[in-house]
Parts: sequence; C-alpha cells; structure tokens
Amino acid sequence: MSLYALKPRFQALLRPRVTRLAERGTTANQVTLAAAAGSLIVGLGVAWLSDLRILFLLLPVWLAIRMALNAIDGMLAREFGQKSLLGAYLNEIADVVSDAVLILPFATLPVFGPFWTGAVIVLAVISEFAGVMGPMVGANRRYDGPLGKSDRAFVFGALGLWVGLGLPLPGWFGWIMPLAVLFLTLTIVNRVHKGLREARAKQADDGRSHDASL
Repeated sequence: MSLYALKPRFQALLRPRVTRLAERGTTANQVTLAAAAGSLIVGLGVAWLSDLRILFLLLPVWLAIRMALNAIDGMLAREFGQKSLLGAYLNEIADVVSDAVLILPFATLPVFGPFWTGAVIVLAVISEFAGVMGPMVGANRRYDGPLGKSDRAFVFGALGLWVGLGLPLPGWFGWIMPLAVLFLTLTIVNRVHKGLREARAKQADDGRSHDASL
C-alpha cells in the first residue's frame, strides 16, 4: 500500500487549476524546474539554519506544495500534449535531488544523525532508480510502496511539523530513520519484484500472441 494510490483523486482536485495554467502558457518543464528550485532553497536553507527549529515548519508546507507541483507537471505533460524527452529526464532527476535536500535537514538533529539520515537519502535515490528501471525491462514505471515518494513526503512532513513546533525529541525517535531504511529496502524489493513479474507476464502474452498468429 502507498499514498500514491490517492493520486487520481488529488489530480481531480487540481485539474481546474491545471487547465488555467495551460491556457496561460505554463509548461510542464517550467513547473518541474520550479519545484526543484524551491526544494533546493527550502532543504538547504533549513539545513543551514537548523538551530532555528521553527524553520522546520517550512518542510511540511513545502512538501505539500511540491506534491501539488509534481502532480501538475505530470498532468500538463499528459493531458495538454507537453510530453518531451527532456521533460522525462528533468522529472526523474529533479525528484531525486529534491528528495535528498528535503531529507537532509534531519541529519543536523542529534537524535537522527548523519549516518542513518544519509542511508535514507541513498536508499530513497535507489528506490526511484528501481522504479525507473521498469520500462527498461518491459514493465511500467513502478511506484510501489511501502515508502514511495508520497509516503516519504508524509513522513518527513510530519517530522518537520513536530520539530518545528518545538516538541520533544525523545531518544526512541532515533529508531525512525532505521525504520525508514527498512521500509525503503522493502520498497526497492517490491519495485524490482513487481517490475520483473509484469515484464515476464508481458513476454508470456507476446509469446502466446505470436504462437496464435502462426
């Protein structure tokens, strides 16, 4: 299960605004770059000034905005004829960079530390790579959970809210990052397994279709 399953409902809410943006000439690539630039500013800014805990409140706000921008750029591309090869590259690269910088501020908090936070960042990148590998083996782009991009946004947005409100960070909070590592590992395994299963099923269908045509 993953929050990604809620994406169609989220897109339906955004569709009127996306239509207006398209009418004004806004492109999918512009939205993608704006989301990446905002993520860099927020993530690096909060990490740099992490002693000001209130700045962590920027993370849940921006993560929600970023999810909306990610949905908008996809809808502009698919529904308004803006798909492009450059856009495909920008979308995937911007996502992993944004993920990394928005998780980075938690490395400055002693309860989480740089090691486990760094491990989460690395595995988040690998999980997206595993998803992108789907089309290379004959499957669709995989978005399986349990800790996909939307799920990470929820988890780290909630953590940012907690820290930003100045709530206590007890020692047991240190288990959050190792648990994220575990769930990201499961996410990678799921994406690889389901991608292979889908690709093999398509190969079998193609084989049956070929045999039937002989």
